[in-house]
Amino acid sequence: MHLVAGLGNPGPKYAGHRHNVGFMVVDRLASARGLLPWREKFKASIAKGRLGDGEAVLIKPGAYMNLSGESVGPAAKFFKISIDHVVVIHDELDLPFGTVRIKVGGGTAGHNGLKSIVAHGEGPGFARIRIGIGRPRGGPVERWVLSDFSSDERTQLDSVLESASAMVEDVLQHGTQTAMNRHHTAEP
Repeated sequence: MHLVAGLGNPGPKYAGHRHNVGFMVVDRLASARGLLPWREKFKASIAKGRLGDGEAVLIKPGAYMNLSGESVGPAAKFFKISIDHVVVIHDELDLPFGTVRIKVGGGTAGHNGLKSIVAHGEGPGFARIRIGIGRPRGGPVERWVLSDFSSDERTQLDSVLESASAMVEDVLQHGTQTAMNRHHTAEP
């Protein structure tokens, strides 16, 4: 069994924000694979069912981004899911918009949601689906992540979310290394 955590902030006020791409991906996976309805547990919304070749629990933490670990950690412990079977989907400032990458372990790059998961779990050894949102050209980062995608970005967002969803399913079905080999092609 895997735990697939999409990171974001709860509530309609934040639904379209860059910081909420993790929620967008798990919503897409739950809908496409019939894992609805969402239930409330672990201070989060969860959906459970088949994803890839096995069982998975999808989770959207119900607290704000900075407290994501308060939901992800207890859910992993309850379902007895080891850190190497946890996949976290999150926004990534250090990747340009439209870029989606898989990573295992490493630092948190200042991402407070990841910091919280590391603090409430068993360390940083989980897989990550990193969805590039780019850095702001001016102004504070906080304002950037808590803003909606531009109209140009919204025209590409569906394909970005589809790519991220495919990566999640490949990680679950084939493992992170195979998924990285499949999705991380050399740039021309």
